[in-house]
Amino acid sequence: MARRRFRSNQRHEPSTERSFQEYYLSTPAPQTSRTELLRLIRGGEDTFLELKVKLSNTEKIAQEIVALANTGGGVIVFGVNDQLRIEGVDDPEGVQEELVRICREDVEPPLFPFIDRIAFDNGRRIVALDIEAKRRPYQTHDGRFYLRFGSEKREATREELSNLLDEVRPARFENLPAVGATIADIDEAHLWTFLREFEGDAFDNASANGYPTRDVLERDLLLATEHAGEIVPTVAGLLLFGRDGQVAELLPRSAIYATRFAGDSVQSTVVENITLTGQLLSLYESTLRFIGRYCDLWDTRPRSFPAADVEDSPIAARANYHRASVSEAVCNLLVHRDLALRDLSTRLNIFDHSIELVNPRRTTGFSPVAQKAIRYGVPQRLNPQLAAIFSNPAYGIDLRQGGLPALLRESRLFSNRKTELIAINDEFRVRLHGI
Repeated sequence: MARRRFRSNQRHEPSTERSFQEYYLSTPAPQTSRTELLRLIRGGEDTFLELKVKLSNTEKIAQEIVALANTGGGVIVFGVNDQLRIEGVDDPEGVQEELVRICREDVEPPLFPFIDRIAFDNGRRIVALDIEAKRRPYQTHDGRFYLRFGSEKREATREELSNLLDEVRPARFENLPAVGATIADIDEAHLWTFLREFEGDAFDNASANGYPTRDVLERDLLLATEHAGEIVPTVAGLLLFGRDGQVAELLPRSAIYATRFAGDSVQSTVVENITLTGQLLSLYESTLRFIGRYCDLWDTRPRSFPAADVEDSPIAARANYHRASVSEAVCNLLVHRDLALRDLSTRLNIFDHSIELVNPRRTTGFSPVAQKAIRYGVPQRLNPQLAAIFSNPAYGIDLRQGGLPALLRESRLFSNRKTELIAINDEFRVRLHGI
């Protein structure tokens, strides 16, 4: 039986050496003690330990790393022969640099390993590469998946790869059961209107035998799951097709708090403050109605605005915005919310000269690079299933294609001011400027 991987409490912290993981992430990295390493080596190779005399064939090393990562992690020790004798490596620093390169360039997704250089009293030095599998499945740069069985590796079969993918497929918050909900909470009229748009292709109405709402939600749309022995809608299913009253009761965090301020900041006097609730289609329509109550929306910028002809009015003129940009901003507000954050609300703030949309969004892990990428249309979706159905024309909303890049471009061309995107304190803020 293969030994389970573990680390003892023994640590040594070399003053001159740091692992690549510690260097890259600026976090303390565990170190492998000589005593622990010798105990591993004496047991010989197994599922979690590979011994190498030297680093020679980088392609095979990449395969060994992928195999260990896909099997749950492990250690590769360089400088030990097949007879378990420590021969050492001539250039441990060079070996470490090459291992860093292999893990970064020859393995997909890239690995950030722990790498220890350990010296013995006789002057011999070895390098230990400790691999933790956090984002499997991993593959080599030529697209091959490997698994480790005992002391040997081999390429994963189609069935093994399928099982590995099923095992690690993430369960997002949108896929969790909506606790307290039942199939009776689904607005069947909306659901079947959506399904009939696919009749003759994905959906066969003739074989449906009535209106099997539960089966369609569970098997066709993946919007229902088992909970406490019953099939119940998921969070995404309830948000997309739930009855308005039930969504408000079962998912109160899905509400939008809309406020009109008589000024340009949240310290200004509140003109109106309402709570918008319901399924996503209802929220989309009611949010646009609230915006239209205080702002003018245009498909293209006119030569002059009606309010510009009114001079010396004691009431500030209604601000003007590009309709498609506002619509896209509202869509993003609805489908990209981090619903797992219970204590943060979704807010719509309308000021005299701008509109601010605020969403809960964990800033941890939402790196500045990702924030830059979304401006180019690279998706960073929290709720991909929900977003896909919501943006489908069959759902009932006529959305302009282009996403966030189109919003930024059209809004800037309309108002001559850039739209502001800010992620801070677990919130994502979008501010559109009007005229």
